[in-house]
Amino acid sequence: MAIIISITIISLILSSVYNGKKTLSGVKKGLMLFLKILPTLLSVIIIISVLLYVTPKEFFLKYFGNASGIMGYVFGALIGSITLMPGFIAYPLCGFLIRNGVSYPIIAVFVTTLMMVGIVTIPIEKRYFGLKVTLLRNILSFIGAIIIGLLVGILWKAL
Repeated sequence: MAIIISITIISLILSSVYNGKKTLSGVKKGLMLFLKILPTLLSVIIIISVLLYVTPKEFFLKYFGNASGIMGYVFGALIGSITLMPGFIAYPLCGFLIRNGVSYPIIAVFVTTLMMVGIVTIPIEKRYFGLKVTLLRNILSFIGAIIIGLLVGILWKAL
């Protein structure tokens, strides 16, 4: 994290030296965008935190742990497919899930479907691409996510 902050500060200084007005304008726009998404971001983080707090660890182990078998993959894929969550929230969530016993292959399936499959966004997507392309893309992405999870499982055992 310190490296990213250092690179950001150095880039900001270099940008200010090159063109101070554009840099200030960019920083202002960035802050305004951040403040605009902050309420949504905080509400999602709060909801997820509460749900994770009240969910017993045994639940994660039973349905998403190493012993969950193929059903763990299916549950992970289904939850990922219907959840609408940005990556910057999903990755810390996955870290929490791993610490609570969820296996890496199931995390891979969950994150892949989360990013590639959009059940909730089908109505919007079909408006732009048509129903056939939308369904085909989502089905192939779902299958691809399962394959990725299986490959992660094979590679994880090999390491």
